[in-house]
Amino acid sequence: MDTTPETAAPSNATEPRTSYLEEKAFKARTLLVFGAINDVIAADVTRRLIALDAESAAPIDLLVSSPGGHLESGDAIHDIVRFIGAPVNMIGTGWVGSAATHLYLAVPRERRYCLPNTRFLIHQPSGGAGGPASDIAIQAREIVRARERIARTIARETGKPLEVVLEDIERDRWLSAEEAVAYGLVSRIIERKTELKAPALE
Repeated sequence: MDTTPETAAPSNATEPRTSYLEEKAFKARTLLVFGAINDVIAADVTRRLIALDAESAAPIDLLVSSPGGHLESGDAIHDIVRFIGAPVNMIGTGWVGSAATHLYLAVPRERRYCLPNTRFLIHQPSGGAGGPASDIAIQAREIVRARERIARTIARETGKPLEVVLEDIERDRWLSAEEAVAYGLVSRIIERKTELKAPALE
């Protein structure tokens, strides 16, 4: 008698479909950053970026819908996007917040797009300080340093004065797609993929 549990088949049955979709997206030079950013997501995305760059110098489309997450994981994606030779189109959708905004700013403004209903969030990093007083002081200094680094990136990529950005990220700052364009985070709001090939508006 076959004693194999009947519940084993459905999970295996989905694997070919998932692999097929991933293969199709990879061939289309399209990557996704969806959900919270962590070291696992960063490792997967950066590995795919490097592989696509080795395959061709054609543009890579990176779709971002994320509330943020681990800042240094976002840093890894940000830096690899700038490191590879193939140009990357950043496309915001859903919401792009915190560390996700940081990696979104890895490309020149003319390659930063978003879909109409995207929302953006910029703010200073947060962290829970615990342990001995000396450790708490170290953590506090690191948060301040991270805040200044994030502010410098936003200022550089938007053209806003640093002091304005530092004030803006003191509290959560939400921006609609239109407000993100006005702020300098986004070059254009698009609705269709064909619009990526059109020249950016000045």
